Amino acid sequence: MMEKNDTSPQLTPEQKKAILAILEDRFDQHMHRHEELAWTSVLEKLEGDNEKLWSLNEMESTGGEPDVIGFDREENKYLFCDCSAESPKGRRSVCYDREALEARKKYKPETSAVDMAQAMGVELLTEEQYLTLQQLEKIDTKTSSWIQTPEEIRKLGGALFGDQRYGRAFIYHNGAESYYAARGFRGILKV
Repeated sequence: MMEKNDTSPQLTPEQKKAILAILEDRFDQHMHRHEELAWTSVLEKLEGDNEKLWSLNEMESTGGEPDVIGFDREENKYLFCDCSAESPKGRRSVCYDREALEARKKYKPETSAVDMAQAMGVELLTEEQYLTLQQLEKIDTKTSSWIQTPEEIRKLGGALFGDQRYGRAFIYHNGAESYYAARGFRGILKV
């Protein structure tokens, strides 16, 4: 399925062509997410970074529907984010991080949001990024998504997540070891 070399995961030429076609189509269908940006410039960056393209394919294959939501001028990179209406299906029922996973005595989930994001080569959204995405799209109206949690909250055993209810975005807290069928995480990737 996936070709690997010694340094990083790689897509086959067919997989690369398929993910680029999906990304271009989504980019064209959702111009409100990136009004000032041109696909040709995004494509140029993508074609030069096989590792990031692999990560985008992972985002897509787990239900994230990644799309460009901005451009970081300081780093000269495009911001790809999971824009699926609900928290990606292939990333739900996970606790927050490895420490929380290991702390569970019974009914452990398979993995954690932080571990899964690292394996995919993406980062969990920050609170600010999550709220910005909520302004672009109506997301997580039936689900919720773990977000990056400040160390002072994590040290006390908690973790943050967000959703949208009653027409507005909310940020909440929960025990980091908790997991629910309707809670996953959204990733962000700079290309």
